[in-house]
Amino acid sequence: MLIFAAKVRKKCGNAKLFHFFSYLCTIIIIDMKKTFALLALLLLIGISAARADEKKFALYGIGFYNLENLFDTCHDEGHNDYQFLPDGQYKWTGLKYKHKLRNMARVLSDMGTDKLPGIGCALIGVSEVENAKCLADLCEEEPLKARNFQFVHIEGPDYRGVDCALLYNPRLFKVDAVKLVPYVYVLPKDSMRNTRGFLTVSGTLANEHVVVIVNHLPSRFAESFYREEGGRQIRQVKDSLLREDPNVKIIIMGDMNDDPQDKSMAESLGAKRKMADVESDGLWNPWWDTLANGMGTLRYDGKWNLFDQIILSHSLLDPNKKKDYSLLKYYAHQIFCRDYLLQKEGKYKGNSLRTHAGGVWLDGYSDHFPTVVYVIKEAK
Repeated sequence: MLIFAAKVRKKCGNAKLFHFFSYLCTIIIIDMKKTFALLALLLLIGISAARADEKKFALYGIGFYNLENLFDTCHDEGHNDYQFLPDGQYKWTGLKYKHKLRNMARVLSDMGTDKLPGIGCALIGVSEVENAKCLADLCEEEPLKARNFQFVHIEGPDYRGVDCALLYNPRLFKVDAVKLVPYVYVLPKDSMRNTRGFLTVSGTLANEHVVVIVNHLPSRFAESFYREEGGRQIRQVKDSLLREDPNVKIIIMGDMNDDPQDKSMAESLGAKRKMADVESDGLWNPWWDTLANGMGTLRYDGKWNLFDQIILSHSLLDPNKKKDYSLLKYYAHQIFCRDYLLQKEGKYKGNSLRTHAGGVWLDGYSDHFPTVVYVIKEAK
C-alpha cells in the first residue's frame, strides 16, 4: 500500500495527496492486523473447544486360560496327582515343571497385548492348576513378575487336585472379597464325588464393582446333566450377587466343557446369543457367533469346540449402541492365538501345541487356546 502511495506522489507531484494515501494505507494495515489477530484468536478458541470435546477412554483386558495340568513335582495328600510325579506316567521332573511355568507365563503375559501393548490383561481366570505353590511359582516368572501379577486361590475338593484361580494386575484390579461356592451334586449316587467349585472374586475395576466367577465344569466323560446342573448353580450365584447389588458387573468365565449353544450354557445358565435379547438380570455369551464362524479354542477329531467362554452381565452391555462409556461396557472379544501356540506339522497341524501328546513331551502349552474380552470406560 505504501509503495502504491509513493508512486502516486511521483506521478502527481502532490505531497498532500501522498500524505492522504499514506494515512489511508496505515489504517488499512492496522485493520488487517486486527482481522488476522481476530481470526487467529477464533482459530485458537476453536482448537481448544475441539480438544475439550475430545474424550479419552481406558481399555481393560479380561482373559481366561486352561493351563492344562499345571502340577508341581510333589504329591499332595488326598489327591490323585501320581501321573505328575518324577516316577509317574509323565516323568514329571523339575526341568519339565520349570519349562511349563515359563511357557504358561509367556502366554499369560501376551494375552491382551493385541490391543494393550505392554500392558496386557487386568485379570485372567485360569483352570487346571494344582495348588497355591504352582501359582506363586508362576507369578515369579519374569513376564508376570515385571507387572507384579498376584493371584487368588482357594484349595478345592477336586479328586485330581486341580483348581481354578484368578491372576490379576493389582495396579488395575483390587480384590475385596473371595469365596469358593461348592458344586453340589443333587443325586444320592454322586454324594462321594468331588469336583471344582465356583471361585467368586469381588473387586474393583475402573472404580466399579466387578465380580468374576471362575469355573471348570465337569468333563465330557460325565453326562450332560452334570454340566447342566453346573450352569444352573452358576446362575444361582449370579442371581444372589444381583440381589446384593443390582448394578454389579458380573463376568462368568471358565472351561465349561460345553459349547455356547449347549443346554448347560444356553438354558441352564441362560446366556443369550444376541445382546438385544438379554434382560436386565440376564447374561450375554459373545462366543456363539465365533464358533458359528468356524473358530474355536480346542479341536477334537477335526471339529472345533469353544469351551473357554467369558460371559457378561447386562450391566456391561450397550444393546442400543448408544456408545455411552461413562460406565464400563463391552468393547470386543477374541480367541487369543500366537504362532508359537500351534502345532506346525503332522496329523494335528493347526491344533494347539500341548505339553504332552501320545506319551511324548512336546514342551508345549495347553490343549486349549485362551480367550479375551475387552471392556472400555471413559477416562476422567
